[in-house]
Amino acid sequence: MPCRAAQQFAWCVVAVLLACGNPACAQSSQAQNQFELNDSHFHLTNYIQQGTDIHKLLEIMGTKVRRVALFGIPLQQQWSYRVDGDRAPTYYLNTDAPLYYYSFTDAWIAVAYKSLNKQEQARFDPMITGFNPTDMYAADHIRRVLKTFPGVFSGIGEFSIHKEFVSAKIAGETASLQDPALDRILDFAAEAGLVVLIHNDMDVPFAKEGSQPAYLEEMKALFRRHRNTTIIWAHTGMGRIVRPVKNHAANIAAILGDPEFSHVYFDISWNEIAKYIVATTESTRIAADLINRYPDRFLFGSDEVAPPDQQTYLRVYNQYGPLWKSLDDQTSEKVRKGNYERLFDAARMKVRAWERANLGAQQVPASDSRNGD
Repeated sequence: MPCRAAQQFAWCVVAVLLACGNPACAQSSQAQNQFELNDSHFHLTNYIQQGTDIHKLLEIMGTKVRRVALFGIPLQQQWSYRVDGDRAPTYYLNTDAPLYYYSFTDAWIAVAYKSLNKQEQARFDPMITGFNPTDMYAADHIRRVLKTFPGVFSGIGEFSIHKEFVSAKIAGETASLQDPALDRILDFAAEAGLVVLIHNDMDVPFAKEGSQPAYLEEMKALFRRHRNTTIIWAHTGMGRIVRPVKNHAANIAAILGDPEFSHVYFDISWNEIAKYIVATTESTRIAADLINRYPDRFLFGSDEVAPPDQQTYLRVYNQYGPLWKSLDDQTSEKVRKGNYERLFDAARMKVRAWERANLGAQQVPASDSRNGD
C-alpha cells in the first residue's frame, strides 16, 4: 500500500529497510548479529547524579551490547548535614533524608549524547526522566526538552509511581496511577511517539499471601486509558521485596492475552528480579513458558547504574543464563535484541516526525539513520 499520509512515512521507511536485499543491508544484518544484546533499561548516572563517562560506556559495551536506552535518575538524594553529618549518602537506602526531582538530568544526558559522533550516537536511545509525575506541568517539561534537544530523545522513563522505600521519601505529593498529571504525560507520549518506561510495583511490600495485588487493577485502568501509548512495565511489576506471588505469571499472562493491552510490554531488568526468576528450576520454567508464549512482549534490560567495567555491566545478563537456555532460539533473539529494535526504531521515526512538524525540518538533524554499524 502506498504511503499517502505523513504519519505513515515512518512505517514505510521501516518496511523498505526490512525488505532491503542489497549487499549494504546484508552487511548491516551481519554486523547486528555479532552483538549479543540490547539494553532497554540503563542508568548512566546515580542518585547523586554521578556516573560513567559516556565514552567509557562505549568501551564497556564493546562488541557485546549493540544499543542502550540511556537515562539518568530523576531523583536526587539530599545530603542533609542535620541527618547524616559528614557521611554523604549516595543511595536512597543510605539515609533517612528525602529525595527530590532533579530536572537537569535531561540536559546532562542530552549533552553527553551530543558529545558523540554520529556512529556512536547510533548505539543509544536517550530517555527523558527529569519530571515530577504529580505535576500537571510535567508534560510541558517533556515537550520543552524535545524542542530544546531535537534529534536526541526517543522515550520517557524510567520514572516511578509506586516504588517500595522510594515513594515515601520523595518530597511533596505522593505519585498516583489515578493522577490527571500522569494522564497528561502519557497523552503527550502518544502524540509525540515516545516510548514510556514506567516503574510501578504491582503490590505493596510484605503483602498478605493470597491477597490481590494492590495496584494491578489501577495499572490496567491506566493502560486502558492510553491505548495509543507504547508502554514498557519495568521489572514485570516486581521490586526488591515486592516478590512474585503465586499468581504473578498468570496476572502478566492475562494482560498479554488481552487485545486491549496490545500496546503493553514488560522488561525483565534488575538483578533483584533475575534472582526470583532463576531461583529454582521451577521458577525459571514458569518464566520461560510465559515468555515463549508471548515472545514479542518482553525486553531484556540490565538496570545497571553507572557500571565501572564490562563484568559489572553484564552481571544481570549472565545471571539470566538459565533463562536464556530455557527459551527457544527465536524467542531468545527477540527478548535480547529484536523487540528492543522494533520498539525503539519506531519511536525514533515518530519522535523525529513530531519534531519536524513542531519545529521545522531545518531544526531537526538531517540524518537519523542510527544503524550503529
